[in-house]
Amino acid sequence: MDDQPFNFALMKTIIPLDLGFSPCPNDTFIFDALVNNRISNSFKINYELLDVEALNINAKINKLDVTKLSFAAYAYVSNHYQILSAGSALGKNCGPLIISKVPLLLNDLTNCKVAIPGKYTTANLLMSIFVPACKNKVEMLFSEIEDAVLYGDYDAGLIIHENRFTYQQRGLLKVADMGELWESNTGFPIPLGCIAVRRSLSEELKKKINKSIRDSVEYAFANPKDSQDFVSNNAQEMSREVQQQHINLYVNEFSIDLGNEGKSAITELFSKGTELGLLPILSEPIFIHE
Repeated sequence: MDDQPFNFALMKTIIPLDLGFSPCPNDTFIFDALVNNRISNSFKINYELLDVEALNINAKINKLDVTKLSFAAYAYVSNHYQILSAGSALGKNCGPLIISKVPLLLNDLTNCKVAIPGKYTTANLLMSIFVPACKNKVEMLFSEIEDAVLYGDYDAGLIIHENRFTYQQRGLLKVADMGELWESNTGFPIPLGCIAVRRSLSEELKKKINKSIRDSVEYAFANPKDSQDFVSNNAQEMSREVQQQHINLYVNEFSIDLGNEGKSAITELFSKGTELGLLPILSEPIFIHE
């Protein structure tokens, strides 16, 4: 039998892509379908999972093509990156919390030593907006803050991620909810983290990346059991119940598409940050063209 002529139309260009996101359940839930080939896409993905503050710092050296970032950190790397409309963490009643071992008021924090999950986290930006007099902050890994407060090493702690579901079980108290303060002052959902793409990539490629992430989120919502192993294997000894609470809180319609409301909330955060001298001024378009 003669060889069949090769059909070049069947060839599919595979694009290498370096991707970074956190091992937290919301991120692994979002990216599972993309990195584990559950959806059709054009990418050969090399991914790494890092704490969000490590991702924030790596972005300063323009290390990855696509990366999870705190919105606060994005302001420092906006010359290198733009924000995708898919994959972000925004919402209501999901903000960072300030906790303590003994009852405290916001005004008490002026004289307190406070553990924070990183200088460039949105949590720290929000605390700087609403508790500007608190200056004695010490950076540490977010997952170590509960213990540091519980054992008396710090007067208070700024917690993010799944710790908002566990601090009460350990006898710790809420001092303030940064999300509640944000929502009551602005009326917007609280912007926490975004997915940023290298600004120098072509507009066509940025759109293709954005679509693939959106497809991944939509697949995860439609097939939630498929991502369970990937989520659990990276969830740092977190119970399945807490994993699901985490996903339910941080993955929502804004993770599929920011929409006008999400983009307005982000713009408001950057506006307040620059107005108070907490963030650099952003001079280039921050969102990709769609």
